[in-house]
Amino acid sequence: MLQLQRVPQYLWPICVHTALIATLVTRSTTATSSSDYLVGRNKTVYNPSQLSDGQFLEYSNLSDKQHLREAIKNILIPRVVGTPNHGIVRQYIVQSLRDLDWHVELNGFHDNAPILGALHFTNIIATLNPNAERYLVLACHYDSKYMPGGEEFVGATDSAVPCAMLLNLAKVLQEQLKPLQSSKLSLMLLFFDGEEAFEEWGPKDSIYGARHLAKLWQKEGKLDRIDMLVLLDLLGAPDPAFYSFFSNTEQWYMRMADLETRLSEQHLFERYVNSGVARRDPSRYFQPQALRNSQVEDDHIPFLRRNVPILHLIPMPFPSVWHTTDDNEGVIDYATTNNLALIIRLFTLEYLLGGTKAA
Repeated sequence: MLQLQRVPQYLWPICVHTALIATLVTRSTTATSSSDYLVGRNKTVYNPSQLSDGQFLEYSNLSDKQHLREAIKNILIPRVVGTPNHGIVRQYIVQSLRDLDWHVELNGFHDNAPILGALHFTNIIATLNPNAERYLVLACHYDSKYMPGGEEFVGATDSAVPCAMLLNLAKVLQEQLKPLQSSKLSLMLLFFDGEEAFEEWGPKDSIYGARHLAKLWQKEGKLDRIDMLVLLDLLGAPDPAFYSFFSNTEQWYMRMADLETRLSEQHLFERYVNSGVARRDPSRYFQPQALRNSQVEDDHIPFLRRNVPILHLIPMPFPSVWHTTDDNEGVIDYATTNNLALIIRLFTLEYLLGGTKAA
């Protein structure tokens, strides 16, 4: 059943970065037909089976929390495009993935930015099988925001934690992902450069790397190889609430919600941080609601405009420390971070290993 409701007032402050309409669509979590599971710009039917109880328990017990913390600390420095720290973080990401036997490609380009002028940007593209026909793409951005006046912004949620989550996924699932080194459907990790605006957010001063790469891949015909782009942003603070933004990936969003439910019911989470402020349902991260005709300006936009299916994992409202110097290690709730990392790992395994049929 569908029920229309007004967008609650606690979401209004995010309108500085969004264009919302005043409707909230509530839908049940009942199963749908396989025809609803469509991927790619060509709308391929793909409905991987859910993880069995045995697989679910086995994969849920895979973790390396110390590695996740170490990855966060290695990225958690000011890393504005063009600075030495930016190069240090880029090299850390690249070397971490190459050490795990990933194929890493650097997509470099120049662009002009306000205040700082001509800059060299570098997107990091990591694949298990560079010759795969289809990819599930997990993405984030690794640059940090330029702050006028010399303020030090390290961007814990924005987006050191998402970057670390992807590196941790590659580390924790190293053995489970080996079959994807030769499979037609494989995994890509994408680290965008230049997401942040240097002066004022706008079409020419933001998402530099995403704009460049989407345009390039459209020209090269590579966009058709993307099943879905899952974008992680502003993760790591306690009490996040996620919503489904796009109808064509709603069933995949509900898959994540179902995984959260299974983990919670089997007491496989560390704990929930329940302030009850940010979410309509204070007992879960993935809300059983969808925000329709809403748009958060982020790295997914150039791909969305080219009809690539998008699953956007960004909390609504944004963390209170967004674009302030308080977005540092002190804001990170590691229980929440570990829980979300676990959901994303299970979703990745279910998507890539659970499917034997594609039409």
